[in-house]
Amino acid sequence: MAKVCSITGARVRRGGKIHRSGLAKKKGGIGRHVTKVNKRDVSPNLRVKRIWVPELNRHVKVKLTARALKTVGKNGAYATLKKAGLI
Repeated sequence: MAKVCSITGARVRRGGKIHRSGLAKKKGGIGRHVTKVNKRDVSPNLRVKRIWVPELNRHVKVKLTARALKTVGKNGAYATLKKAGLI
């Protein structure tokens, strides 16, 4: 399955890990130098949850991020899932 939040649409992003060598000037060195930039993936904080929707009187299984789970708690399950087009 894809690593995508079904409510917010958050997905895996590409980023870079910058490798530096050397001692900082502040600590008596000649400064830090960038030696390499490695590509890396930044994954969303996904969870698979069963959310109870009282208006439908049933559970809905959803893959969502922790932030989307807070949104469901704040705005209500039915309103959030309806806006996302899952109901």
